[in-house]
Amino acid sequence: MSTTTQRHHVVIVGAGHGGIEAAKALGNKAGTDVTIIDQNNYHTFQALLYQVATAGLEAGAIAHQVRGIVRRYPNVRFRLGRVASFDLDERHVALEGGDVIPYDSLIVAAGTVYGDLGVPGVREHAFVLKSLRESVTLRSHILHQFERAARHPDRIHDGRLTFVIAGAGPTGVEMAGALSELFAVAAKDYPELAAVEGGRPNVIVLEALDAVLAMYSEKTRRYTADVLRRRGVELRLSTRVSSVEAGHIELDDGTRIATQTLIWTAGVRAHPLAEALGVELMRAYRVPVTEQGHLVDRPEVFVIGDMSGMHAPNGEPYPMVAQVAMQQAKHAAKLLQARLAGADATAPFRYQDRGMMAIIGRGAGIAELSPRLGGMRFTGFIGWLAWLFIHLIYLPGHQNRISAFFSWVFNFFTFDRAARLQLDKPEDTARIRRTSGSMPR
Repeated sequence: MSTTTQRHHVVIVGAGHGGIEAAKALGNKAGTDVTIIDQNNYHTFQALLYQVATAGLEAGAIAHQVRGIVRRYPNVRFRLGRVASFDLDERHVALEGGDVIPYDSLIVAAGTVYGDLGVPGVREHAFVLKSLRESVTLRSHILHQFERAARHPDRIHDGRLTFVIAGAGPTGVEMAGALSELFAVAAKDYPELAAVEGGRPNVIVLEALDAVLAMYSEKTRRYTADVLRRRGVELRLSTRVSSVEAGHIELDDGTRIATQTLIWTAGVRAHPLAEALGVELMRAYRVPVTEQGHLVDRPEVFVIGDMSGMHAPNGEPYPMVAQVAMQQAKHAAKLLQARLAGADATAPFRYQDRGMMAIIGRGAGIAELSPRLGGMRFTGFIGWLAWLFIHLIYLPGHQNRISAFFSWVFNFFTFDRAARLQLDKPEDTARIRRTSGSMPR
């Protein structure tokens, strides 16, 4: 006489840091099958998208095929598709095209997108950095501006060599520093601009608050601002964008800046799939969950990472960073396994903060360890090395780590950028920006 044991099916939506970590944590677990769904067949290391956009790394160095990541786990399968809706009562996920995938437990980890903060023209005219395609598109656009300026140096006053970044958080600061390094390379690539008045490219960072990197210590903020200014970056603090048009932006004080390139790093909100869950959402469209990480009255549905509205013990929502997503993923997997084993599955999630870090360019980094790790702070070359070391550890795939490492070594010693390829035509760049999935209507 034979018996059949039904295996518990876990569906994971999103192959970002949280989704991949959840799949790994559930990999090879007895009695469990896992299906991870994503609209791309690769995992993107989003913290390095700006380096692709500024020709510091090739696109392939920061992306790794999902099937290649999970193939070591026989119980984990990948499904390429875009999620259209959830049916929480019937327990299934519907994909665009009509396919339906049933689940016993669901982990939603779709991450964030950029919002326009109600500023007219942002969606139509700004560039964002949430996907590999968008970073390659931005790189092509930046290089095209130099080609246009070299071809018609008498017309450069239309803002084609003025690059504006809205937002002075980590992404905005890192983007500004990387652009300043790219400009040094461009000066050698385009000697015809050297003798032209106004032929020097410039980058302007706009920030609504009165400091860069508001979440860092005052000393780190001062250091960052000093480094950026020494590298030719113009900082305009306590300044907001009021509207965006083709060819210029307008600030809240009425100032108009001529530019062909606005890079929007402000206004992050949870992915639109949060609205498909059918619950009342919190600020920034984050999903309210219990202290365990699942929906209220639905212990089989976890929402983790940037979509999750889980609060820390101090009442503040957890930050939208990769470490939170990865730790929540492991916690959700642990609770699911405990529930299947008939054990207690009510342990609350507690984030173990390890600190924050960023780089401002070649040899200039910042790192602040959490109090539980000593609270030490590093700036300059040591901070830069710490940033490189940590990012090499978390990059998925040995080939990606080797590629990134040698690119960084090449850039450091040659003061050059090897990935200066313009892959999109100007008309394609505009089309991709208008239809970007990283800024929903």
